[in-house]
Amino acid sequence: MFTLPELPYEYDALEPFIDEETMRVHHDGHHLAYVKNLNDALVGHDEFLNMDIESLLKLLDKVPEDIRTKVKNNAGGHFHHSFFWTILKQNGGGKPNGKLLEAINKKFGGFDLFKEKFTQSALSLFGSGWTWLVLNAQELEITNIINQDSPVSIKHTPLFTIDLWEHAYYLKYKNKRVDYITAFWNVVNWEEIERRFDNNS
Repeated sequence: MFTLPELPYEYDALEPFIDEETMRVHHDGHHLAYVKNLNDALVGHDEFLNMDIESLLKLLDKVPEDIRTKVKNNAGGHFHHSFFWTILKQNGGGKPNGKLLEAINKKFGGFDLFKEKFTQSALSLFGSGWTWLVLNAQELEITNIINQDSPVSIKHTPLFTIDLWEHAYYLKYKNKRVDYITAFWNVVNWEEIERRFDNNS
């Protein structure tokens, strides 16, 4: 059975950039629902319930067709949110160091240009989904992926993401996605993202 991970910080830790009410609704409401729906969809399919979530997302073509869409949506929602919580932190922001910064500078021409390109990509996404920084065949790439489709399912290694579903920001920022994205940069946990890059590059 899949389980809801605890947040690695208090619900109000990301104030004033992400408010406590949003974190409670986001984690205890939306994320929990993905976990519950995924477990419900896989009743009687213990071979999938016993997998880790990344393995399940890589093997969606093995899931019975009649439940595949529900599994994809809810497994994606569970994995993406579990990932998302770890790349946020209190007193975050700034920019990365080490090999990740070197790779960003090489690929995008500097951190500020990367940040601008990532922001513009996030603003361009229509509807719900996520903007990701991934490794695609060991090459850094910014990509938009709609709904709860997952970079893991297309053999990309996720490093960094922003949740662009309205439930991630609407209570505080209403329809002003740009304000949410601007605030988001202040709570990024670059140490965790550096760790993921170092472990996968």
